[in-house]
Amino acid sequence: MFDTKICEIFNIEYPIFQGGMAWIADHNLASAVSEAGGLGIIAAGNAPTEWVREQILKTKDKTNKPFGVNIMLLSPFADEIAHLVCELGVKVVTTGAGNPGKYMEMWKESGIKVVPVVASVALAKRMERAGADAVVAEGCEAGGHIGELTTMTLIPQVVDAVSIPVIAAGGIGDGRGLAAAMILGAEGIQVGTRFLVADECSVCDAYKEKVINAKDIDTVATGRFTGHPVRVLKNKLSRKMVMLEKQGISIEEFEEAGRGALRKAVVEGDIANGSVMAGQIAGLIKKTQSCKEIIEEIFDEANKVLEGVR
Repeated sequence: MFDTKICEIFNIEYPIFQGGMAWIADHNLASAVSEAGGLGIIAAGNAPTEWVREQILKTKDKTNKPFGVNIMLLSPFADEIAHLVCELGVKVVTTGAGNPGKYMEMWKESGIKVVPVVASVALAKRMERAGADAVVAEGCEAGGHIGELTTMTLIPQVVDAVSIPVIAAGGIGDGRGLAAAMILGAEGIQVGTRFLVADECSVCDAYKEKVINAKDIDTVATGRFTGHPVRVLKNKLSRKMVMLEKQGISIEEFEEAGRGALRKAVVEGDIANGSVMAGQIAGLIKKTQSCKEIIEEIFDEANKVLEGVR
């Protein structure tokens, strides 16, 4: 039932990508997801090239299965990392915050599959024209940087608009979400928030506990006026950012107020003053598990749901 085009194209057992979460998705998480049959992804974020090199090499030491690197194209190191993935033989690149068109020929010549993350039909069509192998269509239920459309409305419209496979993301954290995505026409899913509480995820325990204790209304999207809204769990920082928006602060001042906040939460464990990025699905997450257990549970549940539909 789940042996889709995504499994064939990316040589994985389950059609599930792990989200490229900056400061979080390192070699520990990526290798564990790949070993469990999904596609693990290292998040380059704004990290320097040598850090990304180290993560790729450590992942190769831990698994011989395919994995990917998420490149944020607005990063000052994006150009170097775009060449690095070719040098080190990475099999898959996912992209965000920009157009990967200028790298596409180089990546294709190196045998890299390219999967941009998109939040609109227009961008999905543009990425298909640029040569993308698939797209991740991400709804605004997701954690971190988000678009405007919900997953339920975005996925079928993108599926209808492009001929390449569509991977659904945003608010998907269990088998019911996977089943719904498949019914909407997706060939696979990308999961971020559920993997935050994986045993192999290096995020601090305080961060994991905040996700596990979250209720359905415990996320908020801040910074919509900047054009780059971010979904986080509510805390002291999020309340401050909402207040600054209401005060009519400039975009530059707003972004400066949140600079370094994700690292503060992930690395320093300051979940009051840091940016605790998580999706709306956090309210469904109640336990820590291994990546293998998470993936198998999602697909077992989806099988039962779809059997009931038939």
